[in-house]
Amino acid sequence: MDEEKIDVIIVGGGLAGFVAAYLLAKEGLDVMVIERGNTCGSKNVTGGRLYGHSLERIIPRFAEEAPVERMITKERISFLTESGASTMEYASEQLKEFPSYSVQRAKFDRWLAEKAEQEGAMYICGIRVDDLLVRDGKVCGVVAAGDEIEADAVLLADGVNSLLAQKLGMKRELHPAQVGVGVKEVIRLGEKTVCDRFALNPGEGAAWLFVGDCTGGNLGGGFLYTYQDSVSLGIVTTVGDIGRSKLSVPEMVDRLKEHPAVRPYVAGGELIEYSAHLVSEGGLKSISELYRDGVLVAGDAAGFVINFGFTMRGMDYAIESGKLAAETLLAAYEKGDYSAETLSRYKQALDRSFVMRDLKQFARMPSFMENRRIFETYPDTVDNFLRGLFTVDGSAPKRLAFKGIDALKEIGLVNLAFDGLKGLGAM
Repeated sequence: MDEEKIDVIIVGGGLAGFVAAYLLAKEGLDVMVIERGNTCGSKNVTGGRLYGHSLERIIPRFAEEAPVERMITKERISFLTESGASTMEYASEQLKEFPSYSVQRAKFDRWLAEKAEQEGAMYICGIRVDDLLVRDGKVCGVVAAGDEIEADAVLLADGVNSLLAQKLGMKRELHPAQVGVGVKEVIRLGEKTVCDRFALNPGEGAAWLFVGDCTGGNLGGGFLYTYQDSVSLGIVTTVGDIGRSKLSVPEMVDRLKEHPAVRPYVAGGELIEYSAHLVSEGGLKSISELYRDGVLVAGDAAGFVINFGFTMRGMDYAIESGKLAAETLLAAYEKGDYSAETLSRYKQALDRSFVMRDLKQFARMPSFMENRRIFETYPDTVDNFLRGLFTVDGSAPKRLAFKGIDALKEIGLVNLAFDGLKGLGAM
């Protein structure tokens, strides 16, 4: 092999890229990660939740050393009207059996990058990869800051709108309905205040999702995750819906923050971070071509993200795809063959993994989540029913069944049945 050639170049310092770099360097390969942010993780944004199962299999007991914020032990989902909230809460010690954690990506990704560096991976930050070197149909390096850097293989892990994958024709430009924009604030409250307001023990955390009034009728919803001494609060709505509502996305964040059900939890807090990020919303339909001669695509760049309504998944998919990409590249290195035929093992491994299993099983979920009644009508319906259930004004009481029928009139029984069947089909 040419001494000046890198074994593998990874474009993008996200979870998929970090995991691949860690595993490849651990096996002795020359690995270079090129990240356009000034530091590792500086441009990576998430609402804040990592399901730990995939990383646990790579770095056992990682949470004992990683800068995780809190272990999620309390789940909430709220349907919001302008002044009300119908909230379902689940809290259990059993959530600790397969733990998930709130994380701040700037801290967490920096730790993971250091793990890869300790194994010998090289990081170049503050530089954008402008193009790929392609010879005889094979990707054989990158063009960055005017320099050509050759490699046996390139792993594209450069985010949801991977321009490099688009240049190769491996990824279609996302339709506005298939991509969301997320805006979030991090609000410092103090560790004791977070514990007191959310009724948490030290180290325990809450995840809270919102549907309805906070987006002003737009597709999407809100989120709140507890960090150690702060909370992250934000909105995700589809790019295709921007402009449909009179509210801008930052105004939606303010609307959520000022909602009567949310305001007491963030009152008196100090805004310490404001960020925005694109999110893939297309599920299975958004998945790119995953391999060609000399190149693989992983993580958000491949489209491995899905919105289940009750939770968002993406980080554990990125970690697993980075792991499977690394295993494929190791096999190619040992064989001395980075052809598409050899790299096709990556897709075969993905097809056997929980990543594709989930995306295939919930392939109809993105279509179901485009139902505007979920965001515009059902929150009012639930509010009307519960208001009738808990209001005592001295008038003659109605039977519970009649209260339910009254609340459902705005939706209609036909629409209710249709939505129910479509929802079951999406699950």
